[in-house]
Amino acid sequence: MRSRLFSIAVAGCAALVLAGCGSSTADEPPAETSATASSAAPPATTTEQAAAPTTTSELPQTTTPPELTPSAPTTTLVDVEYERNESYYFASPDGTFQCGIVRLPSRTEAGCEGVTDPVPPRPESCVVNWGHGIRVQDTGPGEFVCSGGPVYLSPEGASPALPPGSTLSELGYTCSTTAIDVTCTNDTTGHGFTVASSSNETF
Repeated sequence: MRSRLFSIAVAGCAALVLAGCGSSTADEPPAETSATASSAAPPATTTEQAAAPTTTSELPQTTTPPELTPSAPTTTLVDVEYERNESYYFASPDGTFQCGIVRLPSRTEAGCEGVTDPVPPRPESCVVNWGHGIRVQDTGPGEFVCSGGPVYLSPEGASPALPPGSTLSELGYTCSTTAIDVTCTNDTTGHGFTVASSSNETF
């Protein structure tokens, strides 16, 4: 009888042990499910940066105001090419006459040399060339020149032409040109001359 009760007790205990083990196993999550949950990586986050729009803008063009625009240099007729040794030499526009406003040791004068017509009679006092030049001096009216050689020819040879309509004022004299003649005047006395190939006048 005691042996039988012991066997029943052992069998009951074994049943309880098996029931407890089974209950513990049932409460635990499956190994595979736990592993899957722990190994699942969070979804990757991708950030895209929008490219900045490219804009092209033209710089405004600057315009210099007219009052700030440098003007072309003014050219005067009294250029260095006319001046030689404190005298000023030029040619008539057509090249017929060589002229000058010259400073001499005792006076200044303006004159032109070349062929003109008519020519007044030679004075008795002139024993050299006559009628090839006309001038005005510090005093007195314009007159023809009695000379032994060139007086109004530049030491360096033929001078540049004074363009038609131009004026050259130096040493108290003013000479001006047209297409056909040259007029020179003493600024103080108002005396002078006008000379051309086929005409001349002294005053």
